[in-house]
Amino acid sequence: MTQTASVLTLEGMEVNLNPDLQAKLIRLAADHGSDTGTLVQEAIERFVEYDKWFLGEVDKGVAAADRGELVDHEDIGKLIHSRYRG
Repeated sequence: MTQTASVLTLEGMEVNLNPDLQAKLIRLAADHGSDTGTLVQEAIERFVEYDKWFLGEVDKGVAAADRGELVDHEDIGKLIHSRYRG
């Protein structure tokens, strides 16, 4: 394998992968009994769905802050301490 990035073509889209990432993708696809194209598509779907969810959660937080629904700094400290004692 050369040190140049390889190109993976997906339905009119090209994705450039460095050799290390390409090797990891090939191994992962083999472990899953899948082909690399399917694995890449699934990964991108998960990323897009996560990003959509995350931005929705940010919007909810901004809306709550706009309504004045804020948590005091001391209360956050207490919550963190109660959950992560150590």
